[in-house]
Amino acid sequence: MNEGDDIERFEEERELELYREYRDVVPMFTFVVETERRFYLANVVDVQQREDGWVEVRLSDAWVWDMFRPARFVSNVRVMTRRDVNVEELRRDEAMPGDPTLDA
Repeated sequence: MNEGDDIERFEEERELELYREYRDVVPMFTFVVETERRFYLANVVDVQQREDGWVEVRLSDAWVWDMFRPARFVSNVRVMTRRDVNVEELRRDEAMPGDPTLDA
């Protein structure tokens, strides 16, 4: 194996670990928030369209999808963007992919 294969395998393993963590923590959150740079889970979301064209997004009690971040749970997040922000409320009765209830 060469160094490139090792790096690719490392990234694939980190992505799988991140997905497993996501699957475990998603029931703890109410909202999914997508910005152009990040994907978040959060319990409190406030989106404000500012007159100058900026969108300000404030999240509290959040988790961020970032495989290189050592601590993904964050108390408060403030995002400023001029791009689209997608906020979805999670349904509590939805089963996650890989959930044993889907295989029943």
